[in-house]
Amino acid sequence: MDEGVREVTVVREAAGSTTEGASGSAPAVSAERAGVGLWTRALNRAALTLPGCWGAVIFAAVSFTPSLLPRGGLLQGIVCGITAAIGYGLGVLAAWIWRAFADRGVRPTQPRSWRAFAVSAGVLLGVSFGFGQYWQYEIRRLMEIDEYNLALVVASPFVAVLLFALLLLVGRGVRRLYRWLARALRRWIGPRAAAAVGWVLAAATVWLLVSGVLLQGLSNAADEAFAVRDTITEEGVTQPTTGLRSGGPGSVVPWDTLGREGRTFAASGPSADDIERVAHHTAKEPIRTYAGLASADDAETRAGLAVDDLVRAGGFDRADLLVITTTGSGWVDPALIDSFEYLSGDSAAVAMQYSHLPSWISYLVDQSKAREAGRALFDAVYERWSGLPADHRPRLFVAGESLGSFGGETAFSGEADLRNRTSGTLFVGPPNFNTLFREFSDHRDSGSPEIQPVYKNGRTVRFASDASADIPPDGQQWEGNRVLYLMHASDPIVWWSPNLIFTEPDWIKEAHGDDVLDMVWIPFVTFWQVTADLPFSTGVPGGFGHKYTEEQVDAWNAVMRPEGVTPDVLTALRDLIGKG
Repeated sequence: MDEGVREVTVVREAAGSTTEGASGSAPAVSAERAGVGLWTRALNRAALTLPGCWGAVIFAAVSFTPSLLPRGGLLQGIVCGITAAIGYGLGVLAAWIWRAFADRGVRPTQPRSWRAFAVSAGVLLGVSFGFGQYWQYEIRRLMEIDEYNLALVVASPFVAVLLFALLLLVGRGVRRLYRWLARALRRWIGPRAAAAVGWVLAAATVWLLVSGVLLQGLSNAADEAFAVRDTITEEGVTQPTTGLRSGGPGSVVPWDTLGREGRTFAASGPSADDIERVAHHTAKEPIRTYAGLASADDAETRAGLAVDDLVRAGGFDRADLLVITTTGSGWVDPALIDSFEYLSGDSAAVAMQYSHLPSWISYLVDQSKAREAGRALFDAVYERWSGLPADHRPRLFVAGESLGSFGGETAFSGEADLRNRTSGTLFVGPPNFNTLFREFSDHRDSGSPEIQPVYKNGRTVRFASDASADIPPDGQQWEGNRVLYLMHASDPIVWWSPNLIFTEPDWIKEAHGDDVLDMVWIPFVTFWQVTADLPFSTGVPGGFGHKYTEEQVDAWNAVMRPEGVTPDVLTALRDLIGKG
């Protein structure tokens, strides 16, 4: 980094000598040379280096390439600013390495080099911006999205510049910290050792600040905010008047302890009449039990409480019993549970909350809660279920969506365990870090693509983006208890991984899904593009991204194999769930 300071000094001296020479040799300076002087002085004041600027422009240009979901102007500006900052840093690093191998010092940057850069950068960014708008139009067309905010698109370059400048200042702050540490350490150790130790200490300080102080502080603030939200009851949600629901008459779980999502879960869903009208078979009123964070102090006690309420309501006397691991905030997707209840007609379901935070924040700060909840709830249910006579047990199903699939997996050791201890499993939109999901995908049969892998010839575990069609492998019997992963090719939750920074995944190399444009993997850039997709993964129509709606009907139909369900019934259910 000392080389970078010398480079800036040399550039400033060169600029100063050029200006002085011009003023001394001619009384009048041409407009062109005056413009060059202003340009050079502006760059000098910003202390920018030419290699860094080239890196920033190249990375900014490729940030316009398409990712999985459409990006609005604000989001594109954020992605562009972040990748430009990364490109600047890599450009400076590359120049430093080149000088080290060439064994030479910093050379001044000539004004004509800055002129060439300015023209090239303007053309490159303009062309990239134009192509970026075309690609975003194509993605919106694939997903049938009409929304387009022109004002934000126009504002995106300004957002990118501001964020780039902010990140550059942060980087320079870290550099100043390193220099201060190195100077202090030179009192006791040699200069080279001081430089090395200084960088280690500076990096460690930043890491501790981000992961320890900043991240934990933000998570605590978020937890407090969402905890307040958890006390609110959704409009239209009222306490059940039936003992078949948690919080209703006779329930061992008080209504006000269920939390926002738990109260919605317990008070909603189809009635027996609704099921009979749509599915055309006799039905019983569905049983739903739930325990919220306020219901008990720890996961094991909450799980036991939810199962006690299930026993009280008669859940183990039903034909089908579903164990659901919720998302971080305790949410259960209505499409998931409603589809199950319509297809069963004689069902019970149990779930519990383990966090106030949404799934993506829960994953960042505390994955252990999802693991603990998934294992505790299934074990509590399985203990009661396995103690029943074999001919008096309900069929036992397991489900989870998003982080719920992550938690749901933790109760099982692998394919055989899922097959032997459940009657069927549906995991929807599994995060890429799921242990079993990664095991099944990474060890898929040769020749099967990552977006729809085949594991051990599909004997138990299968994958689908559209369960209404044949689920690969074609022509192979799917006997015994079934495990199905439902995932969209355009779902960033499924494909996001830190490995995207340095490694091109198979799903980008292979033929893409019908809802994805051709993507090109670019180190660093692709990672930030897919990362930016995450918060907006459900802001798309059903059937795309992380928005799973009517396709869950066909997924449950494949897993449950209910009798007497006709194509007309499935069509009616898809329409109903899709509107929900």
